[in-house]
Amino acid sequence: MYQLSIDLMFSASHHLRGYEGPCQRIHGHNWKVQVVVKSERVDSIGMVIDFKDLSDLAWQVVGKFDHQMVNDIAPFDQINPTAENLSRYFFKEIARLLPDGVEMQAIRLWETPKYMIEYTE
Repeated sequence: MYQLSIDLMFSASHHLRGYEGPCQRIHGHNWKVQVVVKSERVDSIGMVIDFKDLSDLAWQVVGKFDHQMVNDIAPFDQINPTAENLSRYFFKEIARLLPDGVEMQAIRLWETPKYMIEYTE
């Protein structure tokens, strides 16, 4: 089994609904997203997927949040934009874009250098 990952960064603001504490107010993060994929095989030139191609397709999902208010972007206009919900959303949406034979393994999402969530299935 091959496993590879790419890291992306985006800056965005959000506020947590129903939370009592400072995060109920609008605040921002410089988020780090690690996309981890896996495959049992490589292509004719020995690659699971080109790192650049994986980065480009992941950015199609993650990039729409860059320099935005997460609460204004569906589905987070309806569901709470917690790190947990964001990581699950990134996992599901990026998985839909992957070529045949390449599967999502995990999304790791850092709100800060100290706070990270991992979502897998």
